[in-house]
Amino acid sequence: MVVWLALSARHQLMAEQPQKPAAVAGDVLTTQRLRELDECWSRISQAVTEGDFDAYQAICHPLGILVSGNKNMSQPLSTALARWKQEFIDTKSGAMKARVEFRFSQRIGDATTAFETGIFRYESQRQGAEPKVEYVRMEALLLKENGRWQIMMEHQRESATEQEWQALKE
Repeated sequence: MVVWLALSARHQLMAEQPQKPAAVAGDVLTTQRLRELDECWSRISQAVTEGDFDAYQAICHPLGILVSGNKNMSQPLSTALARWKQEFIDTKSGAMKARVEFRFSQRIGDATTAFETGIFRYESQRQGAEPKVEYVRMEALLLKENGRWQIMMEHQRESATEQEWQALKE
């Protein structure tokens, strides 16, 4: 009887206290993942602005894939990187300026995988030319290996508008 009363009292006390340790742990992991991914996207932006091809390439998984909805094609990210390399060289030398920003509408993942949906804004300007601005709907699959996030698949879906970009503003 004493044991039952003790267990009953303990059960009642536990029932009165909020029980969300799993959710709290999940929230902490989600916050950590999003912070790490934000740092990854920030490194991409910095690499584009500085013309740092090696830093950009390091974020792309060697087996990564680029899918372009506008061009109706897919290819290894390594092929796309080879095509984009001259723009990085030109940016580093000052022959052009480039900038990319990302905003997200959906961010799904766990501690080692992520699926991110949103829009990127890419601005480029060659010396003496007018700036060109593109808004592109994108999806990305990322994988965390050896403590760092890498892009496995970048899907540049289709063009977006400035209004759609603004709608994703934090």
